[in-house]
Amino acid sequence: MMDSKDLTLKILALELRLYKPSHSIPIQQSDSDSESAPSKPNRAAVLVCLFQGDHGDLRVILTKRSSNLSSHSGEVSLPGGKREEGDADDVETAMREAKEEIGLDPSLVNVVTVLEPFVNKRGMIVVPVIGILSDKKAFVPAPNASEVEAVFDTPLEMFLKDENRRAEEREWMGDKYLLHYFDHESDNERYVIWALTAGILIRTASIVYQRPPAFLERTPKFWSRTVV
Repeated sequence: MMDSKDLTLKILALELRLYKPSHSIPIQQSDSDSESAPSKPNRAAVLVCLFQGDHGDLRVILTKRSSNLSSHSGEVSLPGGKREEGDADDVETAMREAKEEIGLDPSLVNVVTVLEPFVNKRGMIVVPVIGILSDKKAFVPAPNASEVEAVFDTPLEMFLKDENRRAEEREWMGDKYLLHYFDHESDNERYVIWALTAGILIRTASIVYQRPPAFLERTPKFWSRTVV
């Protein structure tokens, strides 16, 4: 007989499989015959890996990047990274990177959908891939020390609540927007989830729980801009 946890995750998987992103940015294939081909925008994918906690809440796996990295060192991020030539699609990018960074076996994750791409200021396209980890106990984190300092998880619903959250108004190219920061404590360590990672998790939580956040979001317009 299926227990309530398995049933909840199966229902969630069915619901998320029905989600269709409002827009996407196709992967540009390299043209080896063209020496004057325009430079292609960078593309990355991140894994939003959801599982059910001991108290029945939906949780998401996050990492703290190594302090030795040249970019975004020490920041909280979702497992993921840049697309490589051999990657068939964004799902493969996210799963490959998650295995490299935290030792997450792709066979443990049921990928259910991808969300609309986010574009950062530098034109990097970031595609969130949503996956469900049914058996959390089967995943034993094995962080790659050169990339990841810590692996932890948070309740997904916290990204809809106006608790342990603060925001700063920023402006870029005439567009005023809010940058959100969420504070979280795990195993006596304090983490701050902010910027693009927070934006992706607000979007994910809004879709999963089918309600908007309890605060003014005001996202940057450049996150959804078209990159050619």
